[in-house]
Amino acid sequence: MTTSLDHFWMPFTANRQFKAAPRMISRASGNFYYTPEGREVLDGTAGLWCVNAGHCREPIVRAVQEQIASLDFAPTFQMGHPLAFEAAEAICRITPEGMKRVFFTNSGSESADTSLKIALAYHRARGDGARRVLIGRERGYHGTNFGGVAVGGIPMNRKLYGGFLASVDHMRSTHDLARNAFTRGQPEYGADFLDELETRILPLHDPSNVAAIIVEPMAGSTGVLVPPKGYLQRLRSICDKHGILLIFDEVITGFGRLGTPFAADFFGVKPDMINVAKAMNNAAVPMGAVIVRDEIYNTVIHASAEGTIEFFHGYTYSGHPLGCAATIATQKLFAEEALFQRAASLAPYLEDAVHQLRGTRHVIDIRNLGFVAGIELEPRPGAPGRRAYEALVRCFEAGSLIRVTGDIIALSPPFTFEKAHVDRLIDTIRRALEAIE
Repeated sequence: MTTSLDHFWMPFTANRQFKAAPRMISRASGNFYYTPEGREVLDGTAGLWCVNAGHCREPIVRAVQEQIASLDFAPTFQMGHPLAFEAAEAICRITPEGMKRVFFTNSGSESADTSLKIALAYHRARGDGARRVLIGRERGYHGTNFGGVAVGGIPMNRKLYGGFLASVDHMRSTHDLARNAFTRGQPEYGADFLDELETRILPLHDPSNVAAIIVEPMAGSTGVLVPPKGYLQRLRSICDKHGILLIFDEVITGFGRLGTPFAADFFGVKPDMINVAKAMNNAAVPMGAVIVRDEIYNTVIHASAEGTIEFFHGYTYSGHPLGCAATIATQKLFAEEALFQRAASLAPYLEDAVHQLRGTRHVIDIRNLGFVAGIELEPRPGAPGRRAYEALVRCFEAGSLIRVTGDIIALSPPFTFEKAHVDRLIDTIRRALEAIE
């Protein structure tokens, strides 16, 4: 029987276009996907920024298989199961000092909304309930739930849905193609963009009304936007000055993408909360979390009377046994194989390789940080995004998977890549771009 493609409404996909010429994956192993016909496709994106340890790793597979045979589900509302506490402890072994509380979710989108709720609950618990304003950033991505879209800054994610949260504002993006094109690592220019936050946005709302600022330390989904030197440090200082919570959305950067456990470690900037998902359990089972500063947790918990629920929020699948089993196995694998260090050691090689594409047809910028790279293409007149999409199709047909967002190619390979895999990936991209009109 041939399976119909009609019934699955695909996310973030041109459904009619895809179903007219589908690109199917039926199996994965290590650094590769395989099509139903058995064709090998090098995974240049770690799935979707998430399979950092490589595909179908035996310790993770075994942990999930064994877990579903012993405890398939248990509620975490007024109940508990040991794996949820063990998974939280495993994560806290690598979290920044003083950030040892974990609230489990099921996705990065849910992590974003949860962190915003925690921020509001914290200020209310400390008697500062007037702090209701939330500030995000243009070209920021914080998932697709209403809270995350409200503070996010991607126009196409917002335009169909009308109003969101009432008290939201946005800083400008850090992207500055004119001054920072073809930068290796952090660009020199752009920390000055925070002048607007201090001189316009905060005075507009009054800082005493602002609850939290949420940013991706490095924006991934909008095209690998690397923070300028000094930017995050200055943002932390501004938040401290005005009593504003700082939330890092590390759904992409968390668990080794920059060669350190978190971007907070890489940049030396400690936020008040860190949103994670994706690589937390190598994407084996949908799961996310918010890592919270101890003082925030203690304030919320102790503001309520003993025996009462302190924080009215959660999900049926918070701390799901299968997700927890995968998380524990993944964190162990990261440590045993020193995969974060491996990503850090491969990062210079990826940097050199991707910057060799400078001068390749259509390329107007290349940027990189850690084990991540972005290649920005000149848009096709009257058809933005089409050139990058054609590159995606050509690369897939040639045996490599890339990610595109608008006219930007994003690369985020598994940490199990070898140098030969990097060479193959970059060569495929070069040949695809040279063939595109």
